Amino acid sequence: MQVDLLAGTVYNPAAMPAPVPTILVFDSGLGGLTVFSEVLRARPDARFVYAADDAGFPYGRLSEEAVVARVQTVMERLIGLYDPQLVVVACNTASTVVLPHLRARFPVPFVGTVPAIKPAALASRTGHVTVLATPATVARDYTRDLVETYAGHCKVNLVGSRRLAGFAEAEMAGTPVSDEELLAELQPCFIAGESGRTDVVALSCTHYPLLLSRFRTLAPWPVTWIDPAPAIARRVVHLMGEPVPGHEGDDDEAIAVFTAGTGLSAPMRTALQDRGLPQVTIEAMPLMTF
Repeated sequence: MQVDLLAGTVYNPAAMPAPVPTILVFDSGLGGLTVFSEVLRARPDARFVYAADDAGFPYGRLSEEAVVARVQTVMERLIGLYDPQLVVVACNTASTVVLPHLRARFPVPFVGTVPAIKPAALASRTGHVTVLATPATVARDYTRDLVETYAGHCKVNLVGSRRLAGFAEAEMAGTPVSDEELLAELQPCFIAGESGRTDVVALSCTHYPLLLSRFRTLAPWPVTWIDPAPAIARRVVHLMGEPVPGHEGDDDEAIAVFTAGTGLSAPMRTALQDRGLPQVTIEAMPLMTF
């Protein structure tokens, strides 16, 4: 307890609210919003920065070396600007390639996003599991190692969609694609044979849960959809602890940052506000090509 002798005021440090953390949620685009929503629910007291590297989107078109260089460059700027106490890399492509580099370079703890193959294998009753990802994630040895380690007893169908991430971005921008186009990307996930049929689909790109309600409607039969976002939120709480008592989050404590902002239409801004991101700013970082 401290006393201000001039004012005669007594301060009790134990009664003052503890400082709250700043959490940076990073993705190549809007897919990380699915993760942001879960982490926001888990730590509603925190200050949030949602960063979308839309100038670099999609990362799947870049080489691994280019992704590493790009993410490190953008992350250096973001960490310098916002001084987060934890960073969530809400992008499967970036997580499987860049996380070791980020952890070696920056002292901030990082939480990554990896294909949810283990929970998908555990949830399956037929042993037929589909991993729906980007072509880059499907092709990586990291993904295949996860399959060998955690789903060796299953028949795993790896589906790499080139279009779904863009479809999810269009959905958020208020220009959804047709059911026919969406079903064409979804159809390879569903396999039926004499030994059974697909009963679990792991959504292994954070963009894909943005389309989940439409997936459920269009699916040829019901399956369990695995969204990695809740597990990521639990990991954040494990590292940072439970919400700080006595602190209520305000609208000014969540901001969306874009590196280009070319798709920031009125419907997009409304969608961001509805998801808890009323403030939007552009931190221009053009993608350099060589």
